[in-house]
Amino acid sequence: MLFATDWSTISSLATGAGTLVLAVATFAAVRSSNRSALIAELALQEQRRPIFVPSGLDDPMQKLSFADGVWIHAAGGRAAAEIVDGNVYLGINLRNVGNGIGVLQGWAVRAGQTLTSQEPAHMADAEFHTQTRDLYIPGNGVGMWQGAIRDPGDPLRNAVARAIEENAPVTVELLYSDLDGRQRAITRFGLMPVQTESGDWVRITAMSRLWFLDISGPRPDSEELQSAIASVRTLTGQEPAERSGTAAA
Repeated sequence: MLFATDWSTISSLATGAGTLVLAVATFAAVRSSNRSALIAELALQEQRRPIFVPSGLDDPMQKLSFADGVWIHAAGGRAAAEIVDGNVYLGINLRNVGNGIGVLQGWAVRAGQTLTSQEPAHMADAEFHTQTRDLYIPGNGVGMWQGAIRDPGDPLRNAVARAIEENAPVTVELLYSDLDGRQRAITRFGLMPVQTESGDWVRITAMSRLWFLDISGPRPDSEELQSAIASVRTLTGQEPAERSGTAAA
């Protein structure tokens, strides 16, 4: 039995197959292009991201003046906390371990040590003071933050001044961004009093927490954190701290 060849149908099928192959190739190319663009964007963000931490003990001393003529200074790895004429003056010797220039935007302070286990979130927006002086810290460089509390009616001034007089800890949280005002972050610092061999009191700067405000931070919070801990324990075969009798640091 002879069959007639329908060249018109074969031609249509071939054209359709070619169009499908072209569409798949185009989709793959667009997807690859989008992925490359995303990778390039993330790489650019890494190049511009600042991360503030305490400076090293061998980093140079920083010295800054306030508008009312008061000067403060802090050696590497240390902070300044002084009371002059009833006003509170604070400063921290900082290192930017990120690659981008960091711009200080605001700060918040509390008397005493703020433990992450008790206060896992950063201070409320209402507690932050706007940084009135432009302070920049270069990528992989050292700089200094400064802040003052002068209002006699501010209860925060009395509490922080009392902590300074009693050589008690003080907690400072710094809000900063990259040079374009993006990639905002908050770092929590503890200004911890330490008595030297000569009997003088100095303040060592300790970092306890970092939050990225515009992207997911290096450490998840609440439910995400508990889920991550549960996943690690499942993989390692560990029991929860409550069952094993050990406390998490």
